[in-house]
Amino acid sequence: MPTKSEKYIKTLRQRAKESHIYRKYQMTGLMVAEILGDKSHTSLYIKLAKEKDEGKLLQLAKNVAERKDVKNKGAYFMYCLARQGPAPKKRIVKKNE
Repeated sequence: MPTKSEKYIKTLRQRAKESHIYRKYQMTGLMVAEILGDKSHTSLYIKLAKEKDEGKLLQLAKNVAERKDVKNKGAYFMYCLARQGPAPKKRIVKKNE
């Protein structure tokens, strides 16, 4: 019979497999990773979605995903993003406490 600590560790391992999305930019980053088929760099896409315009990122990801001749869609996405130049930073508004 498993001990309490073994049950707890098993529960933690199960939770780690699930996705935890709390903000819109996290969902956008996850969607970009899925569109590009590049789940290993999900955290990078989440960071980009936090800093840049989420709509433009999704549009670019869809455009890249439609291209049949591109072998590494994630790398090409980053190349296209870099060519666009620096975008103005998003203004993050915090709720009043």
